[in-house]
Amino acid sequence: MKERRLFLVLIDLLFINAAVVLAFAIWSYRGDKTFAVLLSSQVQWFVLLSAVWLFFAFLSGLYDLRVVVEFGATSRALVQTFILVMLVYLAFFFALTDPGLQPVLPRGIVLYHGVISVVLIAAWRAAYLQAAPRAPFRRRALIVGAGNAGRTIAQTIRKEFQAHYDVVGFVDDDLAKQGRRIEGVAVVGKHTDLARLCRANRVNEVVWAVTRDVSADMFRALLDVQELGIEVMPMQLLYEQITARVQIDYIGDSWYVALPLGHAGTGSLYPALKRAFDLIFALIGSFGLALLLPFIALAMRLDSPGPIFYAQERVGQGGRIFRVRKIRTMVTDAEQEGKAVWATKNDPRVTRVGALLRKMHLDEMPQFWNILRGEMSVVGPRPERPEFVAQLEKQIPFYRLRHAVKPGMAGWAILHAGYVDSVEDARLRVEYDLYYIKHQSIWMDFWILFRMVGHVLAFRGQ
Repeated sequence: MKERRLFLVLIDLLFINAAVVLAFAIWSYRGDKTFAVLLSSQVQWFVLLSAVWLFFAFLSGLYDLRVVVEFGATSRALVQTFILVMLVYLAFFFALTDPGLQPVLPRGIVLYHGVISVVLIAAWRAAYLQAAPRAPFRRRALIVGAGNAGRTIAQTIRKEFQAHYDVVGFVDDDLAKQGRRIEGVAVVGKHTDLARLCRANRVNEVVWAVTRDVSADMFRALLDVQELGIEVMPMQLLYEQITARVQIDYIGDSWYVALPLGHAGTGSLYPALKRAFDLIFALIGSFGLALLLPFIALAMRLDSPGPIFYAQERVGQGGRIFRVRKIRTMVTDAEQEGKAVWATKNDPRVTRVGALLRKMHLDEMPQFWNILRGEMSVVGPRPERPEFVAQLEKQIPFYRLRHAVKPGMAGWAILHAGYVDSVEDARLRVEYDLYYIKHQSIWMDFWILFRMVGHVLAFRGQ
């Protein structure tokens, strides 16, 4: 995975700097300075524009391998990167109070560079998609195990990662499966054939998709493969890299590989930094809520009778119960006899003003108080109601691990999963939550918040 991202970054850098050269050529043509003089006096733009462009490209998902394989998603990420670079540059330009410094910051260069970069990178990424199935860095993989776990990873690769992987076959000891095609992939042999098949098919990755104990013979076969310099990848980890969530159905004896046992939250530095960030963010957010609240309260009063705020019990870190505060978005007495009911898409209980507040996530702003109290964090799994937790813990493996960290207002699962109104939806959200817990970092928290801004501006809240 890393080598593919590095390859994309290096080629993008090449075109980004080519765009700088072309931007200077246009500027010199339209101005009174020669091209050579401009290049020699403005070398800093190669470094500055490359750094700023790459920073926002990463935030926009331009190096997410799931985005790379879809040209539409790549184009959106490119346009978003261009807009962000221009906004930051213009903000910096107009923030300069000394008019004498502004000519040092030529707006035309950044505009020309941005447009040319979008065109060049879009063209090469389109060519990459065409060449990807034949690219030398496309990994050739054998899947060991043609059961449910093997089928799941083969299906996942075909649907989401076909441009990066070529699955050459299954290896399975079940004689009834020999010669059959499963998920469009042939069962090509048994574990005793593994090393031979790897050499014959130039395989560089073996995907281990067996959830039972490893026999002594199978273990030796895997050692033979590793001695050939071939990577052995557990199915759970590959699934995690492809989908950005933890597979909880086929963990089996490899549970320690997929679960967030030593996550960053168990350390000392990250929790301290995260708490400081939470306090700063919550104080700023509380100030924003104070400014917006009079207008929200007036709109609610005109739309439907009832209180502005309401509180519900939720389950927090360590299974502790706390009361979360939100702005009311439903009609009063939305739950008959006080029984907890799943919220659904286009829920008829939601008021007109409430629907707008939900789309912009404004109904959740009172949770800044919960963050200040230390009951929640800015980023984390969404807190669930105790009634639903009691039900879901019985039906979803590892559900309780969501409570290993503080719940949050924003989260990885909120970005990737929609409404939770069934056990299957909750299962999907748990997989995303476990991925976040396992990989959490200040950078990831920042990335999630950056993506949430786009989520809010696009009215994707529910």
